[in-house]
Amino acid sequence: MKEIIFVTGGCRSGKSRFALDYANEHFKSKCFIATAPALDDEMKKRIKAHQEARGPDWTTVEEQTEITKAVASVESDCEVILLDCMTLWLNNLIMAGEEESQILSRTGAFIDALQQIPQSVIIVSNEVGYGIVPVNDMARQFRDIMGTVNQRLAASADVVVWTIAGLPQIIKGKLMRGNAT
Repeated sequence: MKEIIFVTGGCRSGKSRFALDYANEHFKSKCFIATAPALDDEMKKRIKAHQEARGPDWTTVEEQTEITKAVASVESDCEVILLDCMTLWLNNLIMAGEEESQILSRTGAFIDALQQIPQSVIIVSNEVGYGIVPVNDMARQFRDIMGTVNQRLAASADVVVWTIAGLPQIIKGKLMRGNAT
């Protein structure tokens, strides 16, 4: 049965690891939508490490901004789509000059698309509201929009998992395919 799982947590909290492990444990055919641009050597190393951690049995789609089209284009024989991550997606849109209203419209279209596809979906996003108020306007804008995007995704998800120190905590719903690892 299809489920939409939203996984959030702070940086290095274990959210991507949980999402990957859950998908590997419960699904045979898997598609990964990667939003990270390889802008520097450090990010290239991170991307390579993520690719190696996924292994060869994943189909990977690299899409930095058009995630609605990306999920709609995944072959129907794929059982699960793991999108990692919404935080970099938002960064990409802001850096491309998109306004909040455009981004929130994209978010709504993405949520609508998730309801239309047959696959289960796991969405990874950073929780950005636990830190101090950022000192500059762009950082505050990012934090505020990410908070709104996260709230909308969590509201539309069947299950919300919050990770802290590598420990997944289900805060909404129940995983259909077993408990959090």
